[in-house]
Amino acid sequence: MPIAGRARLSPSASLVLLASILVSFLAASAAPTPLYGVYQERWHFSSVTTTVIFAVYALAVLGSLLTFGKLSDHVGRRPVLAVAIAVQILALVVFIFANGVASLLVARLVQGLAAGAATGAVGAAMLDIDRSRGTLANSLAPGIGTGSGALLSALLIQYLPAPTRLVYVVLLVILLIQIVGVALMPETVTPMAGARGSLRPDIALPRSVRRPVLAVVPVLFAVWALAGFFGALGPALVRSLMNTSVVIGGLVLFVFAVFGSIAVVVQRNTAARTVILTGIVALILGMIVTLVSVMAESIPGFFVGLAFGGVGFGSGFQGSLKAVMPLVEAHQRSSVLSVLYIVCYIGFGLPTVIAGFLVVYAGGLPQTTDEYSVAVIILALVALLGVRRAARMTPS
Repeated sequence: MPIAGRARLSPSASLVLLASILVSFLAASAAPTPLYGVYQERWHFSSVTTTVIFAVYALAVLGSLLTFGKLSDHVGRRPVLAVAIAVQILALVVFIFANGVASLLVARLVQGLAAGAATGAVGAAMLDIDRSRGTLANSLAPGIGTGSGALLSALLIQYLPAPTRLVYVVLLVILLIQIVGVALMPETVTPMAGARGSLRPDIALPRSVRRPVLAVVPVLFAVWALAGFFGALGPALVRSLMNTSVVIGGLVLFVFAVFGSIAVVVQRNTAARTVILTGIVALILGMIVTLVSVMAESIPGFFVGLAFGGVGFGSGFQGSLKAVMPLVEAHQRSSVLSVLYIVCYIGFGLPTVIAGFLVVYAGGLPQTTDEYSVAVIILALVALLGVRRAARMTPS
């Protein structure tokens, strides 16, 4: 129940605000993706550097989740969100004035720290307000934010001036509006003692959710590994298959995200296990189509595989949340969500860096895509075995 106070936003308005904050953070994380080609031309760095810049964000998110992931359970959601938005604004300022690889690394590091602190707090706050709609919003936001951030960035690069600055200015203005909204939002959890102790890294899980979390770990790792690859190297892959505009490159993440979001909405009332199985099947189909399309140098086929991959991402992520979060008490939501996101961002960052090294040192982008597709298929099969072993998983 929300705590009484002088804040003026209704629960529904607060839920919309929180979802928009999560979308903004994911959009900010995806905005540099279409720009990596521009940065490479200006500052002459390789695909390895691109994936390292990409992975620095994931590592920073991990560190922040481990440190600040439970803090909002103790001090409240609003203070954590306000500070996280302020830090995200700082990251955007660094992007605006970036003049080399070092600046990009600093911006991604600061951005990741902000995202890690915000992720658990905003996700838990939405569940505090409405468990059903909050779960749906938590599942939808990553796809909407990632897709809209990449496409907005690509459109601004293609058609408006200051391509390396304008998208960050737009996002900065949006965040300034949202931080005012946080000031008007009621607190959704009763703060409790132990804030300082919560800063110690700890990935302990309540006994009631350990089994379902272990069952969904391979699913989360697989779908986020795919998202990381398309986020870091998808636009470059499209350019290697067809010399085309930056907007087409930006469509990579947009198509992936749109189909992921459609899958989330369509399956919002479906049992968790069914949603996860749908995600695994779609992931395998998507990787097979992608593998064949890259070998045939087919752009339409590549986007079909991308669409299946998006369905796999949306279904796998949503199903995992539906399998775990209904079992969690209110005061444990932020910490459990943080643990799930730790798994996500390990999958998001680590395989992508490996792919970057393979692109430069072991056969180039098309061959690496083939190898990565096979690896994701294997991960999906491992996830399938895990879900089958946990057939008695509690559905939501």
